[in-house]
Amino acid sequence: MGFFEKLKNGLKKTKDSMMGRIESLLHSFSKIDEDLFEELEETLILCDIGVTTSEKICDKLRQKVKQEGVKEPEKIKDMLKEIITEMLGEDQKLDMSTIPSVILVIGVNGVGKTTTIGKLAYQLHKQGKKVIVAAADTFRAAAIDQLEVWTERAGVDIIKHNEGSDPASVVFDALVAAKARQADVVICDTAGRLHNKKNLMDELKKISRIVHQQAEGCALEVLLALDATTGQNAVNQARQFNEVADITGIILTKLDGTAKGGIIISITDDLQVPVKLVTVGEKIDDIQPFSARDFVEALFE
Repeated sequence: MGFFEKLKNGLKKTKDSMMGRIESLLHSFSKIDEDLFEELEETLILCDIGVTTSEKICDKLRQKVKQEGVKEPEKIKDMLKEIITEMLGEDQKLDMSTIPSVILVIGVNGVGKTTTIGKLAYQLHKQGKKVIVAAADTFRAAAIDQLEVWTERAGVDIIKHNEGSDPASVVFDALVAAKARQADVVICDTAGRLHNKKNLMDELKKISRIVHQQAEGCALEVLLALDATTGQNAVNQARQFNEVADITGIILTKLDGTAKGGIIISITDDLQVPVKLVTVGEKIDDIQPFSARDFVEALFE
């Protein structure tokens, strides 16, 4: 199955829920008026697009309808498609322009962070890159064990210390190993806690400092893993993490298990942080770079 087919299948619940509601709303109106816009805004909010983003979409739609003198409600669908595609902006790929390049993956426990790192390591390995994974979530022994299973499956190296070790020292050792082994990419797992922002901020600053000292001038991606099934809660998490880390991109996980895929629009618009990767299944190759055009096509097709 190709990437687009996987994405399409993964977005089926979102499409059925979101487009089902939008289409039945448009069919219930014989003309475009303010009542239609108000109900559409409400529908978008119910589809996890968020209040501010839904208002923005409807404002742009009002302007478009006025400019083009459109009268028939069914024509709104194509306009919506255009507006959402525009909002999602240009696709942004991972920056892996240096050797090594470093990817720091952050996010709360339970979002599928470790699994996603395994899938990403496998994908990069398949592209012919030499990958080292740093098990810098030393907070939970289970995280290190789980990561070890995934790196074995992906066929990549892992650098790990004992539970309770200093996460920055794991990253340090991984970078030293990357130089010695001429690795292309170092992917770092981190502890998934947000209850104490200060601890998290200090830890991320320390890791970031080590990265810049050990791999000066390297490309650094700080990717926030978010669980799509949590809807607007994921947007709130993203806001909180954005306060403590310079996030360069989002990995949206479990997109196939939810009707709340609309949060991609909300996250991109609200935080101005691009979604760079999505996972659409349980298998090791069920991860792909995010494509705004494919996402919108899969929703509106």
